[in-house]
Amino acid sequence: MKLSVRCVGPLALAAALVTACAPQTSGNSASGKDEKTGTLRVWLFQEVDNQPKERVVDAVLADFEKAHQGTDVTVEYIPVETRAQRIKAAFNDPKSAPDVIEYGNTDTAGYVKDGGLADVTRDFGSWSEAEDTDPTARRSVTVDGRVYGAPYFVGVRALYYRTDVFRELGLGVPTSQSELISTAKKIRAARPDLYGLAVGGAYTYGAMPFIWANGGELATGKGGSYASAIDSPAARKGIEAYTSLFGDDNCPAAKCAGMGGNDTVTAFASGKAAMAIGGDFSHAAVEAGKVKGKYAVVPLPGVRSGSIAPAFAGGNNIGVLKSTSHRTLAVDLMKRLASKRTQGALFDAMGFLPTFTDVRQQAAAREPFVKPFVETLAAGTEFVPASPAWAQIDSSLVLPTMFQEIASGKKDVTDAAEDAARKMNDAFGSAG
Repeated sequence: MKLSVRCVGPLALAAALVTACAPQTSGNSASGKDEKTGTLRVWLFQEVDNQPKERVVDAVLADFEKAHQGTDVTVEYIPVETRAQRIKAAFNDPKSAPDVIEYGNTDTAGYVKDGGLADVTRDFGSWSEAEDTDPTARRSVTVDGRVYGAPYFVGVRALYYRTDVFRELGLGVPTSQSELISTAKKIRAARPDLYGLAVGGAYTYGAMPFIWANGGELATGKGGSYASAIDSPAARKGIEAYTSLFGDDNCPAAKCAGMGGNDTVTAFASGKAAMAIGGDFSHAAVEAGKVKGKYAVVPLPGVRSGSIAPAFAGGNNIGVLKSTSHRTLAVDLMKRLASKRTQGALFDAMGFLPTFTDVRQQAAAREPFVKPFVETLAAGTEFVPASPAWAQIDSSLVLPTMFQEIASGKKDVTDAAEDAARKMNDAFGSAG
């Protein structure tokens, strides 16, 4: 049989959703079948420029089909923005569900609670390449000690700064959080046409390092039991440090309180800011902007001089759906899509940072721009609570609301943090 790979357009959402599947932890397929031939369906995320990703994926699938005669694979690239509805619908309607999906690493716990992801603990443990997976990436596929996918790529943020502006004003690169804040305000005073450091009230993942660097946490606990820690003294100190950057002396609240991460990177790339907290994934956008050739990147400094602030370890994973009737094939495809070879190719094609420590070091040796991000990862990263409640906390904009209330002067740090903690605890409680 001649094998084929077909990329298909977005499918219509299911007309009606049935009751969500109950969580299951067995490594076996919920369908009770494990067919070794037939068609596998894959959902991957659509990128801004998707062709480089498609080329890498097509090569993986070609090899997969050669290894599994009688097997076809169809790939659908779905918008990230609608992933929640699409994937939830797939969990509820196994007949229309894919076998393998790409998913955001903050979605893991929620998808496990919904019973949608297959437990691949044994498969991951016996995979020889898995031993080189960095600890934070491994944590992003783990819920209550069980593994529900393979890390696909990791993304972290660091400090982008304008070398020409720093040279013009005779400034040194900040080596501590206090220096970062004072340097930002010096730049704004000398160059009122620029934001010293572009910050955003809706930029949760840019703000989190300030909380973690000051010893704060988002929440405490594990498994199904979490409690908010956003109102602790250490967390409030970090919140105060971040929100001190909203004002006419750096980034006016009227303009910056509503900005998200993309907005801050855009401000930097377009020449409107002297500094910004951007990801390794922001490199292409900055290179395409007005500041090309006039910037550098260093790890975001921590509280102590010379230290690195813990960054949020973002990224995506590849998982197998519980409902698949091709479990063995789906697990093999998951491993191939998340393999060292594929992650290296995705770095070359898209700039995605590999989750394997050895592959990442090789990437850094080839591309100097990766070095500060690798240093940030090596210094230690943090992650959001592994609770299904996080999806609700995130979508309800609990933390952005807190930052914006402080930046706008509606509430002080203590009151805003306490309100955010109450909302987080409500979500943790409802998650069970």
